[in-house]
Amino acid sequence: MAELDLIIRRGMVVDGTGAEPFEADVAVADGKIHSIGKVGARAKDEIDAKGMLVTPGFVDIHTHYDGQAMWSPQMSPSSSHGVTTVVAGNCGVGFAPCRAADHELLIHVMEGVEDIPEVVMATGLAWDWETFPEYLDALEKRPHDIDIATQLPHSALRVYVMGERGAAREPATAEDREKMRAITVEAIHAGALGFATSRLFIHRTRDGDNIPSFEAAEAELQAIAGALKSLNKGVLQLVLGSSSVAFSEEIDLISRLARDSGRPASFSLAQDPANPESWRETLAQIGRANDANGTSVKAQIYPRPIGMFVSHNLSVNPFCLCPSYERLAQLPLPERMKELHRPEVRAQLIKEVPNNPRAPLFLMGRRFDRMYPVGEPMDYEPPVENCIAAQAQRRGVKPEDLAYDMLLENDGKAMLYVALANYAYGTLEPAYEMMLDKNTVIGLGDGGAHYGMISDASYPTFMLAHWTRDRAGRKLSLPWVVKALSRETAMTVGLADRGLLAPGYKADINVMDYDKLKVMRPRVINDLPAGGRRLMQDAEGFRATIVSGTPILRDGKATGAVPGRLVRGAKSAPN
Repeated sequence: MAELDLIIRRGMVVDGTGAEPFEADVAVADGKIHSIGKVGARAKDEIDAKGMLVTPGFVDIHTHYDGQAMWSPQMSPSSSHGVTTVVAGNCGVGFAPCRAADHELLIHVMEGVEDIPEVVMATGLAWDWETFPEYLDALEKRPHDIDIATQLPHSALRVYVMGERGAAREPATAEDREKMRAITVEAIHAGALGFATSRLFIHRTRDGDNIPSFEAAEAELQAIAGALKSLNKGVLQLVLGSSSVAFSEEIDLISRLARDSGRPASFSLAQDPANPESWRETLAQIGRANDANGTSVKAQIYPRPIGMFVSHNLSVNPFCLCPSYERLAQLPLPERMKELHRPEVRAQLIKEVPNNPRAPLFLMGRRFDRMYPVGEPMDYEPPVENCIAAQAQRRGVKPEDLAYDMLLENDGKAMLYVALANYAYGTLEPAYEMMLDKNTVIGLGDGGAHYGMISDASYPTFMLAHWTRDRAGRKLSLPWVVKALSRETAMTVGLADRGLLAPGYKADINVMDYDKLKVMRPRVINDLPAGGRRLMQDAEGFRATIVSGTPILRDGKATGAVPGRLVRGAKSAPN
């Protein structure tokens, strides 16, 4: 019998297959699940999991740890919420391939799309790579707490091949397309999990320009997808939302790419508050195309409101676009608070008309009808009557006045939460229906991005606590949620060696006190390069998180272990 490294004893196993929980020991040897059942042998390390849940580690297929993985060994907050594998390179933005002359350009793209300050990237990125294979090698050399896979980003590829023409979004020539195809082949051979692009009109550079991949011609996308077809490897990930064609045409595009390449594809889908029933036809359209073509196109669904935090201590607040605030924004927070407490400053900001932003998302910082107080723990399905607009109406004041007062609390560190999508009706019922559709998968955690406004990477803990335990309305079963967070996501991107608790599978495991699981409200920390600020969101209830048999978290605290590895390409299930 192999020497056992770890035994998790007497836990309630939810194995990722969707089967009902059962009590068993889980034994680990050489980074893999050795056996499940009654284990009489002893191990080097043992965890008493009596009364605890034991699940596979979770796989988050939509993150932006492209930069953070270069300057930090911790892929937090994801690794604080039971995630043991992340997929980066989404939305077509990233840092490879890239020539030295284009470093600043790609930084500006990432700064605009993903709200990562320029100084953080300029300080934190060593740029000890040019090609995509070299980027993977650089990533592999750095220690990480969890596994990371990544995709070839379209904007970086386009600029690398076309230079300024690519940045200016000029049409690719036949020669350009052939070069992109060849680099894609090279990237997949080196270990890219797939190819990612964005066509979303709100994805802009720091200066407000459309990013290089925006509305790239189908011929260009087909050439790149054809590279995956030639290798019979890789996945396609798209963010759709062109400003010049209907969304249904975008769905037709991704369906053709999947059909012609024979490769799985996914895209982001949420309930649009401006058209709150449109998701139904989108899912119906995908279903018809998949049935007709034999393809696998899945919509990535986020299981709670896609939300933004606003504060004087973050990137956005309701007054940050007001002309008078531009001067205040340059002041340190304590000095800014002194100014904001002055009656004349308050009166001026309340009456001013905001400027138009370069980033459209900033305008959402004044949507008082979608803005909610932030409590402890976080309430991600708050009653509509708790929104700032409704509260202000009951008090007989303007919502601007109420928000102003609330954001002065805690010395200006107070936050409010804006539900951007998935909450048009003040309920998560649409998200419930979307998640249960056979053509969807859970995604859109966005870890490693939006450091100063969004903290969505905590969704695994939310799914377990809210959807299976706390929700007043329709719930999801615990086995379904565990499978959705682990096996379903892993299989969507071709990582068949994980996401299950079964002999031979990768020993990525969570041990949780189910009754104590909760998502805490975010807090601001300054641990980025150059002292950069970011939102951090903690979880309670995790007893242990284990990666390849090594605990990276015990009793809610990081162990400092870094067993995470670069995942190069798809993985087969064990025999």
